[in-house]
Amino acid sequence: MANSLAAAGDNFGDRVKSWPQRVKAFYNDVRTEMRKVTAPSFKEIQSTTIVVIITVFIFGLYFGIVDWVLSNSLERMYKYFTH
Repeated sequence: MANSLAAAGDNFGDRVKSWPQRVKAFYNDVRTEMRKVTAPSFKEIQSTTIVVIITVFIFGLYFGIVDWVLSNSLERMYKYFTH
């Protein structure tokens, strides 16, 4: 795509004229890259899903503990300073 822009020149008219070639080059690049794409196997999907679920629970537990610690410490500070 960058090559087609460089070949088009700096003139606006040249860029407009080269538009069909740039679109065709982009479409060909997309087709080439899509041929390289492979679908993951069921085992890969299953293992990555398990990793995501475990990670979500670990982060949930971590943030729950941090929230509990912060809320308790702030509550104790409020009680200390209000009495």
